[in-house]
Amino acid sequence: QVQLVESGGGLVQAGGSLRLSCAASGGFYTVMGWYRQAPGKQRELVAGITSIGVTNYADSVKGRFTISRDNAKNTVYLQMNSLKPEDTAVYYCHGYRLRDYWGQGTQVTVSS
Repeated sequence: QVQLVESGGGLVQAGGSLRLSCAASGGFYTVMGWYRQAPGKQRELVAGITSIGVTNYADSVKGRFTISRDNAKNTVYLQMNSLKPEDTAVYYCHGYRLRDYWGQGTQVTVSS
């Protein structure tokens, strides 16, 4: 059964940190990543990572966010530092295994 389950969202003050986790089941995903969607905006890529650790980031989070994955645990992480109010969004875990799969989303709210 294919499933992506996020955890780690919450409320944090500007300048703070959060760590998101996404546990995947149902097989190995060649690409995993995080997207986010703020109210009234389209879903956008935050960061992605391949099975061999090649990463890419949105310009808005470079230098502040770090994506990593543990292939043995089939889990992907997003360490978010120096958070800003504009990072407030629902964050979705994404996995690609023959097609796209999505988690249910976790809310991240950054207060000013």
